[in-house]
Amino acid sequence: MDISRPDLKQKKTQRQRVYVIAAVVVLAIITVIVLRLKPASPTVERATIWTDTVKRGALLRQVRGPGTLVPREDKIRLIPAETEATVVRIRVLPGAKVEPDTVLMELVDPQVQQELLDAQLQVKGAQADYVNTRAKLQSDLMTQKAAAATVGADHSQAQLQAKTDKSLYDLGVISGLTYSASKGKADELTTRNGIEGQRLTLNEKAIETQLAVQQTKVQQAQALLGLKQKQLEALTVRAGISGVLSELPHQVGEHVAPGTTLAKVVQLDQLKASLKIPETQARDIQIGQPAEVDTHNGVIEGKVSRIDPAVLNGTVTVDVELAGALPQGARPDLSVDGTINLDRLTDVLYVGRPASGNENSTITLFKLGTDGKTAIRVPVKVGRASVNSIQVVEGLQDGDTVILSDMSRWDNTDKIRLE
Repeated sequence: MDISRPDLKQKKTQRQRVYVIAAVVVLAIITVIVLRLKPASPTVERATIWTDTVKRGALLRQVRGPGTLVPREDKIRLIPAETEATVVRIRVLPGAKVEPDTVLMELVDPQVQQELLDAQLQVKGAQADYVNTRAKLQSDLMTQKAAAATVGADHSQAQLQAKTDKSLYDLGVISGLTYSASKGKADELTTRNGIEGQRLTLNEKAIETQLAVQQTKVQQAQALLGLKQKQLEALTVRAGISGVLSELPHQVGEHVAPGTTLAKVVQLDQLKASLKIPETQARDIQIGQPAEVDTHNGVIEGKVSRIDPAVLNGTVTVDVELAGALPQGARPDLSVDGTINLDRLTDVLYVGRPASGNENSTITLFKLGTDGKTAIRVPVKVGRASVNSIQVVEGLQDGDTVILSDMSRWDNTDKIRLE
């Protein structure tokens, strides 16, 4: 028969309680230790990041922007319509090479032809009036000269008679009354002769003035005739310069008004680059700074010739005058990339420009450790920037290697591991 042992059962219960308490204590200790452990550093594949080494030396500051090739303003010829006309024929299409005498299109305007005929008749009428006026004035002048000659002859005769009578009066042959009469007549003719001389001089000057007036009318009519002839010649539209026909926005049968642009001719060997530089990078650009323009078929040297004072869509337009020969295929509206050299900083620390961060600010970068397998986030104070490089002011030393790629995914960690 079995014998009951209550003491053994009690010991077994106490032993189980100790085990449970010990297990709870161990679990609590493990939990505390786990909670106090720092999270493991994330792992980043080395092939997915871009690194660069801090260097010391000269830093060439540059800015870059896209743009297009455009004709120089002094090498563009816009051909306007001088009168209302109708396009009757187009000789050349855009893209064709043209010379100064190349006919681009032909226009017709019957009113210009009628006005030209009227102008021709006005010139002939003005010339006839001039000839008629000159003949009449010359005839009047001859009459005036004849009258003046008669007075002059009478004056000479009266002077001679007065001189003779004075001699006779002195001899007592004639009376004083007779001598006084001859002397008075001589004096009168002297006055009349002077007046006739002045009148003749005034008439000659008046003739010159009247002829000048008539000559002006002739010149006015000739100028109007020249204008009408020019308008008639302008109906045959010519290129005017050697180059390429860039635009011809009209069709046969189209009616054009005065001032309408008929065609645009540009000289392809006289182009400039119009670059769009971000406004944040354009503040240090100055006229005359050297530049390079990449046409994707060659690089052309140049210099800054104009800076637009206005900002449009966050960019500033900068014109670059090209100094070298244009590569084959260069033409207006060709897309290009331009680089402008601002200045050169000597003996400075610099590194490749990171994916984020502006110049003259403090940024954070991951600096690689000596083992090359870990990277720690460090604050870096940067200075002036270039297209691909930026000046390091504080936080890094010559020879340090940093990660320049976008590391925003790991903003919550200060250390990463590289594989």
